[in-house]
Amino acid sequence: MELKCKVQTYDWGKYGIDSTVATLMKSANSDFILDEKKPYAELWMGTHPNGPSYIKDLNISLEKYIKQNSHVLGNDVQKIFGHQLPFLFKVLSVNKALSIQAHPNKEKAKELHQQYPTIYKDANHKPEIAIALTPFEALCGFRPIREIQEFLKILPELRAVIGVDKVLKFMTTDEADNTKALKTCFHSLMTCDPGLIALQLRKLLDRLSNLDESLRQTLHASLVERLYSDFPGDVGCFGIYFFNFIMMQPGEAIYLGPNVPHAYLSGDCIECMACSDNVVRAGLTSKLKDVPTLIEMLSYICEPISAKRFQPSREDECTEVFRPPVKDFAVAKITIPPGRASYNIIPRNTASILIIINGKGEISPSKILYRGSVIFIPANDKIGIKVLCGCHPMLMFQAFVNV
Repeated sequence: MELKCKVQTYDWGKYGIDSTVATLMKSANSDFILDEKKPYAELWMGTHPNGPSYIKDLNISLEKYIKQNSHVLGNDVQKIFGHQLPFLFKVLSVNKALSIQAHPNKEKAKELHQQYPTIYKDANHKPEIAIALTPFEALCGFRPIREIQEFLKILPELRAVIGVDKVLKFMTTDEADNTKALKTCFHSLMTCDPGLIALQLRKLLDRLSNLDESLRQTLHASLVERLYSDFPGDVGCFGIYFFNFIMMQPGEAIYLGPNVPHAYLSGDCIECMACSDNVVRAGLTSKLKDVPTLIEMLSYICEPISAKRFQPSREDECTEVFRPPVKDFAVAKITIPPGRASYNIIPRNTASILIIINGKGEISPSKILYRGSVIFIPANDKIGIKVLCGCHPMLMFQAFVNV
C-alpha cells in the first residue's frame, strides 16, 4: 500500500532542490510543488499525529487503517505495543544545526510528562538511529576526557566561561572522579551568564581568524564560525569542545540512546525513532532550553568517535540491518546491485515501511515504485521487486519493529 507522507518545513532544513526530502517528494508525487524558497527539513513516515501518513488508494490515515486491521502489525507487536505502530520513520535534510539535546529514558519521560505536560507531551522514550545518505556531520556523546582537557589547556575563552577553579579541579582530579568533575564543568558552562558567553565567543572568533590552518583544524575553527553565524552568542558554540564531532559517510550510522547528548549539524540522513516528541534542549536553538533537566539526566560517559558508530549485520547479499538495543524499531538497508533483475525482500514478522531512495522498480500487481515512493507492508507479506532501471544500484530503507 503506497503512502502519502508529510513534509515538515522547519527553518533548519535545506532549501528547494538542495533538499533530499524535497526531491524525493517531487519524484514520487505528481501534485507536489517544489518551492526553491522553502526549507524542506523532514519527511515523516508513520502515524505520528503531527504528521500522519495516508494510504493513497484508500484515502484514509495509516493510523485509522491499522486500528481497523490490527492484524497487519503482527502478533508480537500487538502483544507489546497494542494496536499502534511504535516507530516514526524519517528522511532529514539538515542545512544548519539542530539543537544540542538529549532524550529521556522511559522513567524520566513519565516524570517529565506528569510535571510539565505542555512541554513534554507524552510519556515515551525517544531512542533514535541516523543513517547517512550524504556526508553527514553530528555531535554525539562526550569526548574522551583527555581531549576535553586538551581543549581546556589551549582555549582561555573556554576556561573563562567555566571558571578557573572548576577547570583546575577537572584537570587534576583522579580518574575515578572525572565524571563528577566533568558534570561540574559542563553545568558551569551551560549556566554561565549569556553576556560573558557572547564576549568570550567574540574573543575566540577573533583569535581563530589569525591562527595557521593546522591549528584552526585542531580547534574546529570553521565549525565554530559556522555555528556562530547561525546562532550568534549561543553557548552551544562552545559545546563542540565537549562533544565528539563525527563525520559519517553514506551508509554509516549512529545510535542515540537515552540521555546521550547530540546535535545534527549538516547533511541528509535516514532516521528512525520511537514515537515520541520528548526533547530536552540546551543550546543552538531558539526553542525552550531546559538546562537543569539536561544536566541532571545526561550520561557523562566519555568515549571516542569509533565507539559511537553503530554497525549493521548482514542478512543476505542485498540486505544489512541496523538493530538497536530497543524493541521499538530496526532499519534494513537494501541495495540491489546493477545488473540484477529482481529481488525478494526478506519477510518481516511485523508491519514495516519501505522507502525507495534510488532506482525504479515494479511490485505486483503492476505497481511502479519511483525514487521517493513509500509503501506500508503488513506483517509476513512477501514482496518481490522487479528492477526497471538496472544501470545503477537500487537503494531502499525499511523500518520495522525489532521483535
